[in-house]
Amino acid sequence: MTIEVVETTAEVRTHVRGWHRSGQRIGLVPTMGALHEGHLALVRRSVAENDVTVVSIFVNPLQFGPSEDLASYPRDLAGDCQRVEEAGAALVFAPSVDRMYAPDHSSYVVVERLTRALCGESRPGHFRGVTTVVTKLLHAVDPDRAYFGQKDAQQARVIRRMVRDLDFDLEVVILPTVRDADGLALSSRNRYLSPSDRGQALALSRALGEIGRAFAAGERSAAALRQRGESILAAFPRVRLDYLEIVDDESLEPLERIEGPALVAVAAFVGTTRLIDNVVLGDSHIVSS
Repeated sequence: MTIEVVETTAEVRTHVRGWHRSGQRIGLVPTMGALHEGHLALVRRSVAENDVTVVSIFVNPLQFGPSEDLASYPRDLAGDCQRVEEAGAALVFAPSVDRMYAPDHSSYVVVERLTRALCGESRPGHFRGVTTVVTKLLHAVDPDRAYFGQKDAQQARVIRRMVRDLDFDLEVVILPTVRDADGLALSSRNRYLSPSDRGQALALSRALGEIGRAFAAGERSAAALRQRGESILAAFPRVRLDYLEIVDDESLEPLERIEGPALVAVAAFVGTTRLIDNVVLGDSHIVSS
């Protein structure tokens, strides 16, 4: 492995200043590691669109609740570095927690409205942690573009709004969800699933597919569409629904009828593993997934 791994903001900025002086464009792919093909699709897109790509690997404690899986979250720094090097990245930024946050850290970035519902309601404080760490990464790397996946749909919209509201000078690029052949959305947390639970996890994509088919057939009532999805989820005994909501794709406000692009978002526990998935419905049936 030859890719350089740096652990401090000062080291990152040394590289960034040199790249900017030579007129190179920089792409940033923020991750928490345990990389899969979804992450690597972001890296490859960044490599194609920029002169250099930085991948950050940092399991961010601020976005985990007290009863969540911070301690057990999968970590494989050596394997991740090899994967992003093969995908064409130039640098890995992998700080420790104490280098990312001072012991008396007390400053946070909060995006309101968009964080009230969906995962924001289920995971209080989660998005404050996300937007704070992404802000710190954007300041450190100063990229021209930053890349996120549609699988984390609410996160992507929150970050896009934060970048707009705080006048960051960069483009936020959101790429489609990457799925296994059977439709399961790729997630680092899929590693937690037993073989039987992995089959149960297909409930999420199948529920979204049923909603998409009903929408394509002309159904526009959010309640009716939601009921179609919930009926699919109820057939899977190891699945415990957190939420299934249909909201405006931009404001994330709940909808009664779909008259423009709508985000269908689902979160559910499969055994003890919490998974999320989504699809965007529009005039062309499914305009993003």
